[in-house]
Amino acid sequence: MKVINVKQILWYFIIFSIIGLIIETSYCYLTTGVLESRKGFLIGPFCPIYGVGAATIIAVFGDSKKSRFKLFLEGMVFGTLLEYVLSYILEAIYGMKFWNYSYLKYNINGRISLVYSVFWGILTSILIRDLAPQINKLIKKIPDKKIITISIIIFFIIDSIITIWAIQTYKNRVINNKTGNYIEETFFSNETMRKIFPNLRIKNENGEEHFLREYL
Repeated sequence: MKVINVKQILWYFIIFSIIGLIIETSYCYLTTGVLESRKGFLIGPFCPIYGVGAATIIAVFGDSKKSRFKLFLEGMVFGTLLEYVLSYILEAIYGMKFWNYSYLKYNINGRISLVYSVFWGILTSILIRDLAPQINKLIKKIPDKKIITISIIIFFIIDSIITIWAIQTYKNRVINNKTGNYIEETFFSNETMRKIFPNLRIKNENGEEHFLREYL
């Protein structure tokens, strides 16, 4: 396992969260013709699962001298397990699902699927062999000052808190409006939340998953 410091972890997270957002948005548009938000935070252009995934993969495989094919296979397995675990963690934090692969063949509980497992394998191979070395050179050029690192950490803590608050507010408002207990919009309007998080899902009383936007 490669030893990486806090500065590297933060910048891996930032850079690959942004790259991941671009990939997710482009993939969605190319496959569905719909241009929609794939963000994971309320503030900033970040898709955090890619940031967490990339930082973890670099930490695990960064010093690997294995062939691209072996990296592909191991990354496919590792990335799939990571995505499965993260889906539960995010659901525990936010109280709802951010993605569901039930519409794809060869999925498990809608949390992982074969096609995305293949993507994780490809990502690992390209990341370790091509991207990580170049990203590391870029990170070394960033001033190594504690104030920058601390500021970034504080930003993401605040962003996480605001995001959790916004999603919980949105969820409660939609549920209450659905049951006839109308709540006037104050913070994080339905329109804003629908645009930023169009694929949030919640289970009804029968355990069936529905998009929050379906209740509006």
